[in-house]
This record gives sequence, C-alpha cells and structure tokens, in this order.
Amino acid sequence: MAESMVNEQVTSEELEVLDKLAYTKKNYLTPKEIAAYVLVNFGQKNLSQFIGAFKEFFMIQFLKLNTTAYANINFFSSIYDAVDDTISGLIIDRTRTRWGRIRPFFILPLPLWVIGGYMMFTAPGGFTSTQKVIWATVAIIIYGLGMSYFGAWGLMIYNITPNTNERNNLITITKFFELFGTWLPSLVPVLVTVLPKINSKITMKGVYSGFAYFMLILAAAFSIFGFFNMRERVPLMSRAEMKETSVLESIKNIFTNRPLFAIIFAEFFNSFKSVGGSSEQYFWLNNTGSLLYQTFCGLFTGIPNYVMVPIAAKLVKKFGARLTAIGAGLFGFFAYMGLFLIGYHPFGQTFEDNKFLNLAFVIFGLTICGLPNKIITVANPILSAEALDWMEWKHGMRNEALVTTVQGYFTKLATSVTGWLSGMVLTWIHYVPLTDSIGNAIPQTDPGMLRGIWAIFCILPALARGLYGVMFIFYPIHGQLQQEMIVELADIRANRLHEQNKLNAAQESDAE
Repeated sequence: MAESMVNEQVTSEELEVLDKLAYTKKNYLTPKEIAAYVLVNFGQKNLSQFIGAFKEFFMIQFLKLNTTAYANINFFSSIYDAVDDTISGLIIDRTRTRWGRIRPFFILPLPLWVIGGYMMFTAPGGFTSTQKVIWATVAIIIYGLGMSYFGAWGLMIYNITPNTNERNNLITITKFFELFGTWLPSLVPVLVTVLPKINSKITMKGVYSGFAYFMLILAAAFSIFGFFNMRERVPLMSRAEMKETSVLESIKNIFTNRPLFAIIFAEFFNSFKSVGGSSEQYFWLNNTGSLLYQTFCGLFTGIPNYVMVPIAAKLVKKFGARLTAIGAGLFGFFAYMGLFLIGYHPFGQTFEDNKFLNLAFVIFGLTICGLPNKIITVANPILSAEALDWMEWKHGMRNEALVTTVQGYFTKLATSVTGWLSGMVLTWIHYVPLTDSIGNAIPQTDPGMLRGIWAIFCILPALARGLYGVMFIFYPIHGQLQQEMIVELADIRANRLHEQNKLNAAQESDAE
C-alpha cells in the first residue's frame, strides 16, 4: 500500500514536470505571424543594407561633404547614439502596455527614422560647407535616434515564442527569405549607370535619392503591418517585480554574463568589415572602371547564400552555434587574405588588360569570401538568444533592452571607429572624388590610390572575420552546461506562467 502511494506521488510529480516542459515544446506561430516577422525583418535589413552601402558615397560624392568632416560627424553621432541607447534601453525594458512591451516601438519612432533617412539622401543645392555639415549631422542623428527605439523590434525574436526550436526555425526562415530582398539595393548600381544614359534629365544623385525614399516607405509599411500581426508570449517580470530589481543590479547581472561579452567582442571586431564594405563603391568605380560590375558581381556572389542558409541551420544543429561561428570566422579570414595576396587583376598588369577574366576572378574570389556570411547571420542571433536565456537562467530576469543597450555601447563604439575609419582611410590614400561636367562620378587612375582601395577592400574584412571567430572560443554555452540550462529554464518559465495565471484568476474572482 505504501509503495503504491509513493509510486502515485512520483507519477504525479512527473506529470507536473511534463506539463511544465510542454509549455516550452508547444508550437505557437501561425503562418501570418511568421510572414509578419519576416516582412519587418525584410524591410529593416534591406534599408540598413542600402544605407550602409550608399550613405557615405552619396554624402561625399553628391552632397560634396569633406571626407574628414564625414568621419568626424560619424564619430560624434555615434557617441550621441550611445548615450541615447542607455535611456531607450531602460524605457523599453520597463514598458508594459496592452499591446505588449515591444510592439509599440514598431510605430512610435517611425517618423524620426523616416525623416532622418530622407535627409541623408537629399543633397540641397547652394549649401555652404558649414551648412552641409549641419545638414548631414542633423540627418544622421535623427535617423540614429529613431533607430534606437525601433531597434526594439529585434527583441521580438526572444519573446514571440518560448519554444527554442521554433525560435531557431524562425531565425532560419527569416534569414532565408531575407535573401530575396538583398537584390533590391544591388539594383542601384544598374539604375545609376543606365537611367542617366536613357534620359539625360535623370542624374545619378536623383536615382540614389529616389531609391532611398522607396526603401524608407517599404520599411515603414512593413513595420506597421508587423505591429498588427505579432504577439509576445514569453512571460516577463511584472511591474512590481521590475521595481524590486534596481537598475544597478540589472547592470551588474549583465556585466557578469560571460556568453554575452563573448558575443559583444565578436560583433565589435566583426564590424570592421564594414570599412571594407564602405569602400566597395570606390573599388568598382575606380579599380574596375564601372559601377555596373558591382551588380554583375552581386548576381553571382548572392547565389550560394540560398544554399548556405539551410546549410547553416544543419551546421548549428550538428555542431552547435558556437563551433559554427568559430569555423565561419576563420574561413572568412583565410579567404579574404588569399584574395588580397592574389590581387584583383591577376591576368594582366592592369584590370583593363584582360577585363573579363579579371572580372570573373574577382567575382569568384568574392563569392568564396562571402560563403560564411549567411552562416554568421544565422548563428549570431541564435547565440544572442542563448546568452539571454543564460541570464534568465542565472538571475531570473531577461532585461533584453538593457542588454542590447550594453551591446549598443560596444556597437556604437565600433560604429564610431569604423565610421571614422571609413572616411579617414580615404584621406590617408589621398582619395579625391572626380565628376564630369554634369556631376556624374568618373574613375580615378592613380596606381597608388587603386592599391590603397584594394587593401581597404580586403584586409579589414579579413581581420574582422578572423577575430569574430576567435572570440567564440571563450563562449561557454555548449555541451552539458547547455543541456542543464535548457531543462531548468523550462521549469522557471512554466512556474512564472503558472503564478501569473493564478494571479489573474484571483483578480477575476475578486472582481466577481
């Protein structure tokens, strides 16, 4: 009899554990909700890609902003953004509304980043040098301020479902469909080359501006759609619990998050690739003689990405996100360094000596260098999600916005350094933009300047990728520790949800 009672008790406890685990194993996402997340990501990522690729070129080439002034504006605005991120992070973390914590920020900051983006790709005529600096500074700051709050949308991936497998699948789906939008910014070099030739009234500047306005409208429309079609499901601390947890304690918990800082330093070093990316326009215009080649290259280098996204998901599943990130970073280092050492015109003394073979080689080389790109974009958000789970597991709180604020400090530091470098490296190689009589860009021919552009284009991305991979050697979430964290975290969340349901039931009972 006693033995039977013990067995019944054990069975009851086991059933309770299974019920708790079932909460985190259940599938929640509907096709419409998946589509909403994918579209918001599509709009935001492609807008960021467009601005990252063409903002510097537009402001220097068409606004005629001095390269040193551009570097200093980026440095100043990055410091301003870092200060603002502290405030925005605290506000977002402590927001509790009928629409959730994150969804309001899909809408509220929208006017700021739309206006700032519009200004960045508008070059008013008749401005003095000082007026150009003021215009560019205001544009970059307003855009950055809006994006500080709109950036909260990125936290949705950690809150849209408590099921980690469903979350990782959504990340993979998002990164795959992201590929179908990357061709939008790649159309710009074609348009700026072809349209002015078709119609003399269309200028390069007008094409860049018009495309920027289109991208801003698209991103804004998807953001509004996402607000009305997504939900937040991971249980959070109540307002009372948040008040009990001081900001100082939250910050202390963040700074003891070892996995988070491995990610932060990896992202910091990886951001230096953007200096090479910002030189891409200069490389195609000056070293090859035509911006049109950039589009041809994009058509080929992007093809492997459609295969690399599902491969990345399989690599993460087999080896874990940590080892996948390490391998991708080291591969990128050796690929870029190999391309630099071979050069961009191995079939002749200049690129023009055997133009088509040299172009084919550059396209092939950049395709190989780009193979880790989508592996990193899939692995990195999974690693970030694991780091947030680790903090919840250790301290019982998530504080995603405050975490992203700390990440933002390092991101802004990296942005300020890379933004400054993007302008200064051009100063160091004595780059001077050339235009024809109607203001269209024409290539430089100085051999020393061309070698400098090629070095910027390859070496910094190589170092960025290599250091990114090395940082994850210090990332501790793997093996047995990771398995323990998953099981215990499921129990923590289920208990929190159970307590919230009991509280709601009690409140409803009192109301009756």
